Amino acid sequence: MKHSTLYTTIVYTITLLVTLFLFIMFIGGFDMNGFLAVGLSIGAGVLLLKSLVNRSEKSKNKKERLPRLTTDKEEFYLEKGLEKEDIHYFRQTMLTAKKHIVSIESNMEKSGKLRAIETRNNTVSLSKSLFSAITKEPNRLHEVNKFLYVHLPSLDDLVSKYVEIENHKAKSKATYDILAKSAQTIDKMCGQITDDYVTFKENDLEDLDTEIELAHHNLNKKRNEF
Repeated sequence: MKHSTLYTTIVYTITLLVTLFLFIMFIGGFDMNGFLAVGLSIGAGVLLLKSLVNRSEKSKNKKERLPRLTTDKEEFYLEKGLEKEDIHYFRQTMLTAKKHIVSIESNMEKSGKLRAIETRNNTVSLSKSLFSAITKEPNRLHEVNKFLYVHLPSLDDLVSKYVEIENHKAKSKATYDILAKSAQTIDKMCGQITDDYVTFKENDLEDLDTEIELAHHNLNKKRNEF
């Protein structure tokens, strides 16, 4: 945060100095009309500011690039049935999901009401567990479309807006009504994420049930041998 503030200060300082320099140059060096000099120098300053801001955004985007794909990890994806062109899509999807989970956890910690909702639904923990399960079975990505593309982004957006409104210095009755309705919606969305987790884990339950039946069968078989 400090680095970002310092960079912003430097950008605006440079822009201001360049604008002033151009104004002085236009007035003194070119003997230009004052209004025209002001217009040109401000225009040049705006263009410079946009250039520096765009450069900052590009630098930020580079930092958010996917981490390097190791050979072992690539082999893992290929063994799971992913084509090479699908691997990047999967990794990008999971990176976005991770950002949503981190944001949801952070914002829920900022509100007592949201903390209570999270505790009741265990949303963050379930989201992290489901995220981890998906990374181990990337071939099942299609089974969690709603979780990744609807429920997580929607919850992240709503929780973020809830915290923003809750932090308003003054609140009207309408504000409290909106917060109450939002809290109810957030609670329901947390329940949807619980359903996403249970649905994804149903295969584990079926496998366990099969193993239990097999164990009982083997146990009865051994008893009949005596």
